[in-house]
Amino acid sequence: MRRRRAAVAAGFCASFLLGSVLNVLFAPGSEPPRPGQSPEPSPAPGPGRRGGRGELARQIRARYEEVQRYSRRAPGPAARPLGPGPARRRPRLAPGSWPRLPGPGPRLSCAALRNVSGAQYVGSGYTKAVYRVRLPGGAAVALKAVDFSGHDLGSCVREFGVRRGCYRLAAHKLLKEMVLLERLRHPNVLQLYGYCYQDSEDIPDTLTTITELGAPVEMIQLLQTSWEDRFRICLSLGRLLHHLAHSPLGSVTLLDFRPRQFVLVDGELKVTDLDDARVEETPCAGSADCILEFPARNFTLPCSAHGWCEGMNEKRNLYNAYRFFFTYLLPHSAPPSLRPLLDSIVNATGELAWGVDETLAQLEKVLHLYRSGQYLQNSTASSSTEYQRIPDSTIPREDYRCWPSYHHGGCLLSVFNLAEAVDVCESHAQCRAFVVTNQTTWTGRQLVFFKTGWSQVVPDPNKTTYVKASG
Repeated sequence: MRRRRAAVAAGFCASFLLGSVLNVLFAPGSEPPRPGQSPEPSPAPGPGRRGGRGELARQIRARYEEVQRYSRRAPGPAARPLGPGPARRRPRLAPGSWPRLPGPGPRLSCAALRNVSGAQYVGSGYTKAVYRVRLPGGAAVALKAVDFSGHDLGSCVREFGVRRGCYRLAAHKLLKEMVLLERLRHPNVLQLYGYCYQDSEDIPDTLTTITELGAPVEMIQLLQTSWEDRFRICLSLGRLLHHLAHSPLGSVTLLDFRPRQFVLVDGELKVTDLDDARVEETPCAGSADCILEFPARNFTLPCSAHGWCEGMNEKRNLYNAYRFFFTYLLPHSAPPSLRPLLDSIVNATGELAWGVDETLAQLEKVLHLYRSGQYLQNSTASSSTEYQRIPDSTIPREDYRCWPSYHHGGCLLSVFNLAEAVDVCESHAQCRAFVVTNQTTWTGRQLVFFKTGWSQVVPDPNKTTYVKASG
């Protein structure tokens, strides 16, 4: 596997240097039909081919029409057909005929990919492969393209035996994701920077999307981070789900809702994988048609008078947020005074007692209490211990470890004010001093190092040291 990834990454980088961003991803195949030629002949239906190219054409058309529906729901570009279908040719649009995507600044296009450097394989899923590259200006971006070694394309080729048609079927998922990234623009949706259509050796109009680059969500690592950073991820998710429930397209559900569908960008959680998103609510004749199924339990939702399961998209997202994120990240090592409110959020989402509106309101309430320092009322006792203030100084050593800490080699925590720093030091048996830095967290709280002593105090204009007065 490592050899395959290294080879693909190396080839990918080489293709950029040759000015062809996509050719390396595609194995050589038959030449595309020239103007006036007939499309490639249909293979005779065989075992597992379920009608051959006619069935494949139906699937391509269904995906194309889905993308068109999402494109028409809001002003902006219509979906560009990815070449002719295997059974019926569509008019091929010229590269300039697809309107420019709305948004600030110029969009990146194929020209931006001709001189990239540092191509690295990031990962792949059922349909797509993701690469990290650095643009000539130095910015790092992510590139997504259909994975020609992936399960989606491979299973289609085995079933229908038509490589080019199977590419179009898979690429419409990438096209759908591109349209949704644009339609659902939000601080917690990955930014779409641009896209590139380019003919490869054997497939016309291959598609690469250019997006913001994020770091994968690693739950084991997140459990070792500070509660403040874990709460930020849950708040980001709450804001995202509120946006999806009230988006310009309608209520959007993420059918494939797992941590791997998200990335972290500067501490903010963003959804990156939208090819399995769905906008349409589930039709129903009665509540028996509105069963929301999960591995651990099921929920029955009401069927509306209009024949739709009420809030199924929203509730599916919310329960997945509970089982994959909230239950692990919200309560653990939280400030004691906030735990009852955090427990109520976890319990209410686990029972689907709240919708996304109430869930977000409660998460924003936690943020307000934490950022304003109100959570400290009646929880920070006045200390009888006096501390000597030593301005413009720090203690370079004499560290001890605490959990969770912003620094693996020492005890670095965030505090609202000096009184909380004193309270933390008093609660740690080994603490004899602390150093207030000029660094702050995303909520504006100051970072403080807690120390076992102060045998060596050195000058530092950006820090202030407090030591326990002897006595």
